[in-house]
Amino acid sequence: MRPASLLSALIAGLVFGIGLIVSGMANPAKVLGFLDLAGAWDPSLALVMAGAIAVGLLGFRLAKGRSTSLLGEPMKLPTATRIDRRLVLGSLAFGVGWGLAGYCPGPALVALGSGQRPALLFVAAMLFGMGLFDWLERRA
Repeated sequence: MRPASLLSALIAGLVFGIGLIVSGMANPAKVLGFLDLAGAWDPSLALVMAGAIAVGLLGFRLAKGRSTSLLGEPMKLPTATRIDRRLVLGSLAFGVGWGLAGYCPGPALVALGSGQRPALLFVAAMLFGMGLFDWLERRA
C-alpha cells in the first residue's frame, strides 16, 4: 500500500473508533441493552446501525463501477451473493458471541485499547477462533 492509502486507512480507523466510543458501542452493557427485547430495551444501537448503513450505502454507491479508489488502489468490493451453510453458521456464531459478551470485533478492539479488561478475554478468544478457522481451512 502507498503511504497515502495507509494514512487514509488510519484516519478511517480512528474515526470509526471515536464513533464507537462517542455512541457508547464499546460498552457491552449498551449492546446487551439493545439485545434485551424482553427487558429494558435500549434502541440506541438501532440508530447507530441505521447511520452506519446510510454511510455504507453512500460509499458503495460511489464505489460501484470504479476499478480503482480515489487514491489509486484497486477496488476490492464483495462479489459473493449466495447464502450458504457456512454463511448462516458463521452468522449464528457471531450473533451468539455478540449476545453473550456484548462485543463484536470493532468495539472489542476499541474497548481493549481503552483498557477494558474484559475485552482482553474476548479479543484473545476471537484471535484463537480466527486462527483455528484458518488452520482448518488450510487442512481442508
